[in-house]
Amino acid sequence: MELETILVIAMFTTFIALLFSGFPVGFVLGAVGVLFATIAYTGDILYEWETGIDVAFFSLSVDRIYGVMSNWILVALPMFIFMGMMLDQSGIAEKLMLSMQKLFGRVKGGLAITVTLIGIILAASTGIIGASVVLLGLLALPAMMKQNYSKELGVGVICAAGCLGILIPPSIMLVIMADQLAMSVGDLFMGAVLPGLLLGGLYVAYIFLVGLVRPKATPLSQDAAPVDWNVIWDVAKTALPPLLLIFMVLGSIFAGIATPTEASGIGVFGATILAWWNKKLNLEVLRGALYSTTKTTSFIFMIFIGATVFSLVLRGLGGDDVIEDFLTGLPFGPAGVVAFILVVVFLLGFFLDWIEISLIILPLVGPVVEDLGFNLVWFTVMVAVTLQTSFLTPPVGFALFYLKGVCPPSITIRHLYWGVVPFIIIQLIGLSLVAIFPELVTWLPSVAY
Repeated sequence: MELETILVIAMFTTFIALLFSGFPVGFVLGAVGVLFATIAYTGDILYEWETGIDVAFFSLSVDRIYGVMSNWILVALPMFIFMGMMLDQSGIAEKLMLSMQKLFGRVKGGLAITVTLIGIILAASTGIIGASVVLLGLLALPAMMKQNYSKELGVGVICAAGCLGILIPPSIMLVIMADQLAMSVGDLFMGAVLPGLLLGGLYVAYIFLVGLVRPKATPLSQDAAPVDWNVIWDVAKTALPPLLLIFMVLGSIFAGIATPTEASGIGVFGATILAWWNKKLNLEVLRGALYSTTKTTSFIFMIFIGATVFSLVLRGLGGDDVIEDFLTGLPFGPAGVVAFILVVVFLLGFFLDWIEISLIILPLVGPVVEDLGFNLVWFTVMVAVTLQTSFLTPPVGFALFYLKGVCPPSITIRHLYWGVVPFIIIQLIGLSLVAIFPELVTWLPSVAY
């Protein structure tokens, strides 16, 4: 085995081992990068390893970090995060829950369908998984338990619907992926719309099927009122403001009127106006949203800095060539290589966050997939769907822990694990459909221009 291969494998192994030390991921990434740069530099001097890492290479990392921090596209991250935080405080979700519950009150599984539809709206207006899952858990879980819903179905619906925000634009994950692969954020946003709606539609179809086959799992409310025009008008009036905000943000991007960064500013302004309109805007809410945004943004950018150092050293050691030689040497054919990458990403999602996978793994495998002749937007959306699945998979699915934190004591880990299994299967079905029909991703970007 060549020296470069040994160092690359050792670097990945050290990083994964240190993840379990409890240190912040950003610091671990940066420290491992500096450690192996030092090892390679020392080896070049003492043992003539000829790795190519010298003093000038260390200064290059400073230039790369400056490039990250001055990236105009990444300005959209704190803006979209603030937009999501402010919408969580605006009271829109509570109003939607009450009005849509009346609309679907006489439908088997109507409450679960309501949760799914609200999850889609939250996904298209916040893009923050933890906030969506917790908010849906606080709003919907008590109502489901009061209506004697199956506990497994209730928690499964909430986890799955809350995770749609990682895929449906304006997902902050898609912004980071587009930046790492030098892609158009607008193209990636458009490519993810239909797969995200497809997953939401599959969830609704499954809930409706459960209502028909197992009516005891989705009992109707005893005081469900008949649907009339007042109920329909109430739903339309409640849903219109967030839908208008979504149209302003995504529509301005898709129409080419605004860049994603500029559209994020529109989203912040609109979310703040909605909070004011619902009489939820005050200094305490504003301070809380700013604090949460600053904390989340700092966490992401610390990982950005650490991942920049890690990736630079990895490339300096020949990591690109090692990964490319390994993937192209697999006896699976081009489609098999893509399937192998997705399986690896799925497994890494058990113990790595989507941020590390997007910053480290995706830039390494993306060029290889493009060289194999696949559409890069399609592949990136496939990775996004795979990462969304990893949010639900036991034992360490992040959505499970978000929801567990706000569950009543009667909801156990067993309920959570069994509840998400059908939705994991549905997501794998959705992933398969996107793989078989790439047009689900490529059609909208192709007709938009």
